[in-house]
Amino acid sequence: MTIDWDAIVRAQPALAVIPAALREAAQLRSFAAGETLFRRGDRPTVMLWVLDGELRLVRTAIDGSVLILQRVRSGFIAEASMEASAYHCDVVAAAAGHLLRFPLPVFRAVLEQDAAFRQAWMRRLAQEVRKLRAQNERLGLHSAAERILHYLETEGRDGAVTLTQSRKAWAAELGLSHEVLYRTLRRLREEGRVRIDGNTIAWMCQEG
Repeated sequence: MTIDWDAIVRAQPALAVIPAALREAAQLRSFAAGETLFRRGDRPTVMLWVLDGELRLVRTAIDGSVLILQRVRSGFIAEASMEASAYHCDVVAAAAGHLLRFPLPVFRAVLEQDAAFRQAWMRRLAQEVRKLRAQNERLGLHSAAERILHYLETEGRDGAVTLTQSRKAWAAELGLSHEVLYRTLRRLREEGRVRIDGNTIAWMCQEG
């Protein structure tokens, strides 16, 4: 596919920092819902930027449960793979879309040569570290209610989140079964601790 960089940057201004050498090496490809782009153990050869649709970084536990470590609808996914000898998770498409593929050797070379791009990359990694810290803190909480309320506080705006994924997918991101999520949400609503309006869930902070 031919890449119209002017159109892409208009739609996603964050891509304006991509230098010319990296743009020339990039490839545009589509992906289908349910497609597995990479599996755990595969050797990373490219960096991926999601243009639309949704990719997820997922890991399957010994008991068969699936944990979502990263959800991306716009931006890089599995950034840590640049320095890894193998993927530690699967990269799976939750919704069909398009992505840009940047060959790793070119990506590394441009990072070394282009200071502005290197600084932009470091800022992005810092943002991802903050998100991962919040997620790790959340998964360390013992109760389902604590994880839900932590998510509303850290990922929401003024304690409210409008879900852009199914409740089942959200449960996986929280490290819960969907049955536990539904049951806990119902209890939190009955206790007056959350308000649920369609896909919007808001934390009703208790005073005193």
